[in-house]
Amino acid sequence: MQETLYLVDTFSLVFQVYFAIRQPMTGTRGQPTNAVFGFTGDIQHLIKDRKPTHLICAMESPEAGERLQMYTEYKANREEMPDDLRPQIPLIFDVIEGYRIPIVSYSGWEADDVIATLSRQAVERGMEVRIVTNDKDARQLLGPRTKIYSIRKKQYYDEQSLLADWGVRPDQVIDFQSLVGDSVDNVPGVPQIGPKTATTLLQRFQTLEEVLAHPDEAPGKKVQENLKKFAEQALMCRQLVTLRTDLPIVIDWDIARVHEPNHERLLELFTDFGFRRYSEEFRVNVNETKVAESAPHERRWEVVRTRRQFEQFISELAQQKSFCLDLETSSLSPHDADIVGWAVCWENDHAWYLPVDGPPDCEISAVVAVHALKPILEDPDREIINQNIKYDFLVLRRAGIEVANIGLDPMVGDYLLDAGARTHGLEDLAKRYLVRKMIPITDLIGTGKQQLKMFEVDVDRAAEYASEDADVAWQVSAIIQEKLKDADLWDLYWNVERPLIPVLADMEWTGIRIDSEELKRQSVEAQRRLEALVADIHAEAGRVFNIDSPKQLASLLYNELKLPVLKRTKTGPSTDQDVLERLAADHSLPAKIIEHRMLSKLKGTYLDTLPRLVHPRTGRIHCSFNQVVAATGRLSSSDPNLQNIPVRTPEGRLVRRAFIPGEAGWKLICLDYSQIELRMLAHFCRDPALLSAFDEGRDIHASVAAQVYGVDVADVTSDMRRVAKAVNFGVIYGQTAFGLAAALRIPKEDAAAFIEGYFQKYAGVESWVNQTLDECRTSGYARTILGRRREIVGIRGNRPRNLNLPERTAVNTVIQGSAADLIKQAMINVHRRLQASPGLGSMLLQIHDELVFESPADKVADIVALARHEMEHALEVSVPIEVDVKVGDNWLDAV
Repeated sequence: MQETLYLVDTFSLVFQVYFAIRQPMTGTRGQPTNAVFGFTGDIQHLIKDRKPTHLICAMESPEAGERLQMYTEYKANREEMPDDLRPQIPLIFDVIEGYRIPIVSYSGWEADDVIATLSRQAVERGMEVRIVTNDKDARQLLGPRTKIYSIRKKQYYDEQSLLADWGVRPDQVIDFQSLVGDSVDNVPGVPQIGPKTATTLLQRFQTLEEVLAHPDEAPGKKVQENLKKFAEQALMCRQLVTLRTDLPIVIDWDIARVHEPNHERLLELFTDFGFRRYSEEFRVNVNETKVAESAPHERRWEVVRTRRQFEQFISELAQQKSFCLDLETSSLSPHDADIVGWAVCWENDHAWYLPVDGPPDCEISAVVAVHALKPILEDPDREIINQNIKYDFLVLRRAGIEVANIGLDPMVGDYLLDAGARTHGLEDLAKRYLVRKMIPITDLIGTGKQQLKMFEVDVDRAAEYASEDADVAWQVSAIIQEKLKDADLWDLYWNVERPLIPVLADMEWTGIRIDSEELKRQSVEAQRRLEALVADIHAEAGRVFNIDSPKQLASLLYNELKLPVLKRTKTGPSTDQDVLERLAADHSLPAKIIEHRMLSKLKGTYLDTLPRLVHPRTGRIHCSFNQVVAATGRLSSSDPNLQNIPVRTPEGRLVRRAFIPGEAGWKLICLDYSQIELRMLAHFCRDPALLSAFDEGRDIHASVAAQVYGVDVADVTSDMRRVAKAVNFGVIYGQTAFGLAAALRIPKEDAAAFIEGYFQKYAGVESWVNQTLDECRTSGYARTILGRRREIVGIRGNRPRNLNLPERTAVNTVIQGSAADLIKQAMINVHRRLQASPGLGSMLLQIHDELVFESPADKVADIVALARHEMEHALEVSVPIEVDVKVGDNWLDAV
């Protein structure tokens, strides 16, 4: 393998990332971290993407430099290091040390000289060398084995690049810079000689000595005069720009080899810095290392094969008040899954496995197992525990068993402890809490086309795997329960998240009916419009091109149509939605591209896909509601995601016409919280003006507009209300005057004036935001009305009104998370009332602040009264909660 050395010009990189990331970032102790974050990302990129065999960080010498003795004005115009960068330098050194990268410097000389010396040594050893810097001095080091790597552009710069750029060879770079000078380092060069003149002179005379020996042959009298007058200065500049390749640096090349980083140290650092993504990555690495180093875990499991063993198993199980039950099934879809085996655990490191309808020596049938287990599982005095228990709940229902009492689901419990964690899967919980590695499912069933079904797996191997699942879920549940109690989160789990599980299971079980023929009609119409759009777009472009190719679209918009480049990405000018919307104001083609994208996505994601998801047995779509995805506490849905059906376009809204009641003569009913996030804000901040507006039932946006503009509510115009509405929903999350101006297309000065007026009239809002952020900075968590928490790092002590991302996230978590608490409690209460009123109807969907029901037409008034009451009184808050109601023959008519 070819050895490759990457030499990092450390301070060059530090300054690059510092000025590239201007958004303020702070760690858990309030320390600035933007440069540390950027530097860490660059080191990660080098190690993971460039894959060097050796890596060294070169540093300046702390002692006075030798070049200052040659020229006292050397680097005289360098500015002082910014105040918020200086304290980050030792933190960056800590990161470098954590990655086990050697830092090399040499007394009296600069990082460039260290790089030059190490580059020469490495080339002599036969290594490839890549210099990570944006300093042009390094160009003199280019050669067959040496290139410069621009980490910002992700591009290499070599001898050919130099020739195309400066028109000289690497051995002429020193002479080129001696003539041109370097304003960055305050190297004067020769006045009146710029890059083009220097290139011309060196291409003709080859060297600086020869250029100075023939001044009269230079182009232009002034250049001729300056070559004579400043000859000594040019030679002095040559000394300044010449990098030392012969410093007596001794390197241990084994130490410079890329090693595994110190995962535990970097986890500690990244946690302190508030780098969630990096700390999660290194937490996984630390846990995997611990798992790898731990001794194999000893446990035992019993396979229930005979009737006698089965009777003993049932007898012992019947004595347990709490146990873990994990099902092995024939399908990942609970609506199609048959039970293959039952894994049960109520004692650490000891589990049972009951295979059903298995090989001849397995005597227990599925029917016998269900008959014996049904009274135990339907006993309300027992707690049934398992990871992602909602799945088992649905599978058991399909088998004819209604689980009466759910205990702790460790997946949901872990989510409450760390809502921002990357995953709450059982394998990760085993690593985190038990320092154990579990048997991967692929060890049993394989992968790809040869993948087995669970019922095809050897019973003994299935037993080992399934019993481990139950055992681990049992053990981590006990640990998580204690952690929830210690964190004051147990009541939230027990009273809200736990009873919500069967509510969601019921909604998934019921599903929602769709009119597939309606979707097919819409798909045909969308296809017709897409074909017409493609023809229009190509005609307007003057040629055929791939509309779905960002590269081809960018070339058309910016190179051919000469539209302004509003934003760039790593790959070139952006063609994203925001850019196209802004360009559409000046040209018709971007608007057609937007429409094409919208229709293509609508057709592919909904119109053509939803009919394929109708279950053949029920004739309905059964999506999955997820409790552990959104960090704010909101529910999400998947397979399909019905919470993202577009509502901003007529075509998107039309999709809802295909969602219909499941029975003839029934209606769909939608109950939607009115301005719930603003009501939550009013509840928390207790601002008198906001409270009175809600108490009196006034239009909150018109009221705010009237307050800030100083007019009567009756005189508020639609534009005034539009501005107030944007501020109501934006300013509390730290929206700036610039952002508000861009969103509303109004002058920045007007936006700034409105924001200032808003906070003057509603001083309680700003006071609450600051109090919330101070509490979050102290505790490390943002908390909702029911105590749900989310870890937040990076809250600043002295902060402007322009909130940074962690601060916006904190405020958003409190407001949006409290709204999530409210609707979850409402769902539990509504579900309980509906169970007590059979025939009234069913709750089908939860879409953020909205609940969707189906009901017989003659029961609509009853279900509306029931649901509205429970939604409006789910929690005690200091403002009235209002719910809007719509009823229709389909979801579109009901909204």
